[in-house]
Amino acid sequence: MAMRDSTSDDRTPGAYAPPSRRRVLRLAGGGLALAALTAGTVGCDEDAVGVEEPGSAGGDEPKGGGKDSGDGGGAGKEGEAPEPLWTKPTSAETYGDNDELVAAGGVVIASGSPLAALDAATGGQKWTLPGGAVPGAPLLLSEDTLYLASSEYDGSVIGYAPASGKETWRSRLGKEYRQPRPIAVDEEQVYVIAEILEEDGSSKTNVIAALNSTTGRVAWKEQRDVGTEQNGIHAAVRGRHLVYTDFKKNLTVRDTASGGQVWTHKTTKTNYGFFTVHQDLVIVPQGNVLQAFNLADGKEKWSLEASDGALFREPAALEDVLYISDSARTMWAVDPRTGKQLWKSEALADAGLQVPRQYVKAGDTLYGATDLDKQGGIIAMDARTGAVRWTFNDKTGDYHAWLVATDGKHVFALHGKKLHALPV
Repeated sequence: MAMRDSTSDDRTPGAYAPPSRRRVLRLAGGGLALAALTAGTVGCDEDAVGVEEPGSAGGDEPKGGGKDSGDGGGAGKEGEAPEPLWTKPTSAETYGDNDELVAAGGVVIASGSPLAALDAATGGQKWTLPGGAVPGAPLLLSEDTLYLASSEYDGSVIGYAPASGKETWRSRLGKEYRQPRPIAVDEEQVYVIAEILEEDGSSKTNVIAALNSTTGRVAWKEQRDVGTEQNGIHAAVRGRHLVYTDFKKNLTVRDTASGGQVWTHKTTKTNYGFFTVHQDLVIVPQGNVLQAFNLADGKEKWSLEASDGALFREPAALEDVLYISDSARTMWAVDPRTGKQLWKSEALADAGLQVPRQYVKAGDTLYGATDLDKQGGIIAMDARTGAVRWTFNDKTGDYHAWLVATDGKHVFALHGKKLHALPV
């Protein structure tokens, strides 16, 4: 029997280190309250970070072993990070989540206010949106549309053409709902979560809904249980299944056609909601175990255990390979269909590098972005072996997490208010 959305928030002690202050703010969601909270509690001046000229942002060479002996990933000299093609200041207001930097339509966009799209090749500004992105809401990208929660806080969700910034679509869930935020998109629908307003203007519950991506009409809406959160949602959609979590010990799958709940699992450990989806499986790290569940029925398909009690971190399924690191700084490549280990590398530990929390792939190079660390930044690895090719760090000491995106021709690295374009 399928369980309902759970409101339990008990976390297994020691399962994962607490998130950074910026990550806590990101998980808390957004809106005006978060914007005020951020301004009042973060004691660093984001605008104090200077912007270096392209070529002055150097790459720290990894210490220790684990470097690839050949060139790759756009590197110049052996083992050294490439010089940026360009470096630009941005209006970025990021909290370390993976949906705050996107590349599409020949532009790269970092979440901020105003929201600015920069030419991928030159870094020149292509267009801006004065209202910008709502703090805590994702930059949700489909094949040809960028979906944003309205910065006017008028209950609208708006679609824009990434290349031009022109509005192409708009929908409104209804005046009885507040702050709808897009969480996932497929070929036919945009999925949102919004607060349900009480008569006195307060909200105790929230709704999950599907909006038709052609007409903007509401396809379905389902009220979630009292106590569930409308902020901090991680979501993905595959075929008839919408899967999401809001950082509680709970993983939920709904039918995309009806909105009906298919199944919910109580997970044994939490990882602050990160998971990945490959074909008909959802893959979830839970402490020292990595588990894959069938989207259709929630049955476990396979599991993989880390060695020596290490804890798995954020996963990414890219081009039919699952990449994941653990707290012992071991990098894993796994067949996402079977859970079979393809390779395991100690190169990160050998080089004294921090483990990545986000990944993109271009050619035969895997690029990982870390949290703030002088031995982190953007790490280029051989996707076939895990060998470290180079690391890029702008040496600013900015306390923000690194974010990475690619359009296949460039790798974009965002750190605080500096955006770098690296050659592939």
